[in-house]
Amino acid sequence: MANAYYTIDRPANDPMRGYLPGSPEKAELKAELKKQSEQIVKIPLIIGGKEVWTERTFKVTMPHDHDHVLAECCLAGEKELKQAVAAALAAKDDWERTPWEQKIAIFLKAADYISGSYRKVLMASTMLGQGKVVFQAEIDVAQTADFLRFNVWNAQEIFKDQPKSGGGALNRQDYRPLDGFVCAITPFNFTSIGANLPTAPAIVGNVSLWKPARTAVLSNYYYMKLLMDCGLPAGVINFLPCSGSDMSKYVLTDPNLAGFHFTGSTEVFREVWKLVGNNIENYRSYPRLVGETGGKDFIFAHSSAEIEPLVAAIIRGAFELTGQKCSACSRVYVPKSIWPQLKARLVEETAKLKVGDVTEFDTFMGAVIDQDSFRKCKGFLDRAAASPDCTIITGGHADDSKGWFVEPTIIECADPLYESMVKEIFGPIVSIHPYADEDFDKMLELCDKATQYSLTGSIFAKDRKVIEKAEWVLRNASGNFYINDKCTGAVVGQQPFGGARASGTNDKAGSILNMIRWLSPHSVKETYCPSPAIAYPYMKEQ
Repeated sequence: MANAYYTIDRPANDPMRGYLPGSPEKAELKAELKKQSEQIVKIPLIIGGKEVWTERTFKVTMPHDHDHVLAECCLAGEKELKQAVAAALAAKDDWERTPWEQKIAIFLKAADYISGSYRKVLMASTMLGQGKVVFQAEIDVAQTADFLRFNVWNAQEIFKDQPKSGGGALNRQDYRPLDGFVCAITPFNFTSIGANLPTAPAIVGNVSLWKPARTAVLSNYYYMKLLMDCGLPAGVINFLPCSGSDMSKYVLTDPNLAGFHFTGSTEVFREVWKLVGNNIENYRSYPRLVGETGGKDFIFAHSSAEIEPLVAAIIRGAFELTGQKCSACSRVYVPKSIWPQLKARLVEETAKLKVGDVTEFDTFMGAVIDQDSFRKCKGFLDRAAASPDCTIITGGHADDSKGWFVEPTIIECADPLYESMVKEIFGPIVSIHPYADEDFDKMLELCDKATQYSLTGSIFAKDRKVIEKAEWVLRNASGNFYINDKCTGAVVGQQPFGGARASGTNDKAGSILNMIRWLSPHSVKETYCPSPAIAYPYMKEQ
């Protein structure tokens, strides 16, 4: 438990930098982008604090220039994964015994470096390796620092929750880390999520095995190096690029698995849940399963909606980060009375977006992450072009000759249940269904039930009764709901993020709700003057 004499104040969110013309941060970032573009980083595994090199490797390339190699990374197999389990368990006792103030100093120090001199390193590697434009990378890196600071503070607030004492006894609650190790599998699209998933459990005394996404391994490796430079003890977090099948076979079935922290596809999370269920009698404890998975996020417009904010919300929500946010706007419901005006403005504004090299600061959108994503997006585009239920009103083309480029695309769908209205795409494609104004109530119900997901959504309307109704009808259709705003952009400490249904366990990353999942409460009672009595007073004869 935290030392009662050592507390920190609630943190503020990390200030965003502007990268304006002539600013020092812009010059520093451009120099770092040039530096990282001109080198090939050799990335080892990190097991028990030591670099481990393997013969099996893979290349990391730029999404917007897939022939440009940024790094060569080692790949863990059975031997290395079993070594990592052993290393984590060997480090567990010392890490658990490390005083709270000594633990958090490591992570708060890392946050300060991210806010300062190390920011350009994470920014450049995130832009080049994950295809983010400067503003999206800045949001991501600032959020990385936010996760560290808010997770420390959230843990402290948990520790403060103590039972009442009295009647000759002291009652206290000891918050222990889980009994075993935590496995973290992280996605490509946010450096901050990659950083948070193994780190959040570690802040409260757990040890972690971290499998980063191959396409995010460069920025994730730089983050791992930062933690080590800030004093993270050997074995507390083990850095293990590997195949998902090997992680399942050699780590997720280990008897010491105590927790699983995941962001990725719904299908993978379901398979892990089945795997854990099938092995439940082999574990020392019931593993905690925490996952944020798929989404089919919506914007629902009413006839009273203001057109220009709605245009901005759809374009930013759908096309920022090439639509590769879990929260990206992927389906829109618009009343027919405002559709002609909205349609014209969407086509006009989308045509202005620059798609290309993310190192050019006027680029709005880069390429999708890899060939698999490109092919998936192209499949949706080709089928929509051939469907009598669809009209591609802008975009619709894809070109992989240099990078994995997919045009920002808007599909008008006559059928609200057409595949692009209900299936997750994870690319810069948004589908819009114009509905009859008098069908507003009916379409709210359809929006709630049309997909298996429940991650983010928003309502655009000026009519307060309409907003009230939509929020109620759609209260289970999203974990994060926005009123007259885009359905993306959750901020750590302000809008705890996560969804339910097929979108995850809704444990709200960056909040107390998430941090409590990595702790196992232990109730302790100390009696000051223990009684020697055996018989109770009521047992005496009158």
